Amino acid sequence: MSLSVGIVGLPNVGKSTLFTALTRNEVLIANYPFATIDPSVGVVAVPDKRLETLSKISGSETIIPAIVEFVDIAGLVEGASTGEGLGNKFLANIRETNMIAEVVRIFEDSEIHHVSGSIDPLGDIETINLELIMADAETVSRRLGNVERDTKRGDKTAVIEKAALERLLPHLEAGHLANNLGLTDDEREVIKGLHLLTMKPFLYVCNKKQDAFNLDEQNDERWLELLSFFEQSGSEYVVVDAGMEHELRDLSDEEKNEFRREYGAQESGVEALIRACYHRLGLMSYFTTGEKETRAWTVPIGSTGPEAGAAIHSDFQTKYIRAQVVSFADLVTAGSKAAAREQGKLRTEGKEYIVQDGDVIEFMHS
Repeated sequence: MSLSVGIVGLPNVGKSTLFTALTRNEVLIANYPFATIDPSVGVVAVPDKRLETLSKISGSETIIPAIVEFVDIAGLVEGASTGEGLGNKFLANIRETNMIAEVVRIFEDSEIHHVSGSIDPLGDIETINLELIMADAETVSRRLGNVERDTKRGDKTAVIEKAALERLLPHLEAGHLANNLGLTDDEREVIKGLHLLTMKPFLYVCNKKQDAFNLDEQNDERWLELLSFFEQSGSEYVVVDAGMEHELRDLSDEEKNEFRREYGAQESGVEALIRACYHRLGLMSYFTTGEKETRAWTVPIGSTGPEAGAAIHSDFQTKYIRAQVVSFADLVTAGSKAAAREQGKLRTEGKEYIVQDGDVIEFMHS
């Protein structure tokens, strides 16, 4: 399952620094707008300590984690929706991603210029989101003109689409994201082809800086306003020190943990971000394990056995017979699949079974 997260934000908020920390790849980083002109793409493992445990139980030769693809997209400027700066390229690159990780700066540093001249994270969000909303409004307006012909012919799908678009347009023009309109499943399906930017899930990434004036640490009024926005809009957010994570990227896990302890950081901000993206996309992992490999497979939460099997091979969905399933916790307690079977923890599940996060599965098909 291909998952792509677009890292967006105004220039000089730490997008490329964060991207490098995530992927451990060097990209062009500079203290001026458009340091990243073409999107850089990095494949990142989803941190999951369960894989190592399963690998030890099975004596696996290799471990293959679930992955998320991050795309570092050029900095947005006001007017992007009308082609300002790298607007058209920026919007096209976002359109190709599954979700948006929107980076906002919550630290003050006179040596790092902010495009607006002051630190105002909520203002940054409003600027970015308005550009995305305006681009979507143009797309919806253009499509409304075209769908009219189809509705006159009595096309039922076109009728549903037209009704959805007529609800969407004033919603967008009022400055709201498309994803909080409350469209029905049918409406979402018929407008899927428009690839609206603000229909994507959003995750806000609050970038702080070690030893700087950080709004969250100071309980600054701007931070309280930001928290109020997150709460009122039902938005998810993470706080990351992209600069620190960037510096730590080449250290061993033990060295990283020691460094974080010194500075009072409880966990890796990068790992928290990756997990948050996975969660925001409504995803989970199940596992296959054996002598050859232990592997995490990514599927939407609520997937049935056949749907989950399709992540491995289409035959596991179309020719699904049954699956042998044991939960991660039960397998660890038992110590082996054989012991789990003896204890009645290894179950046979049919087509209607809803796969759970952490299930260890062996599929059988015709």
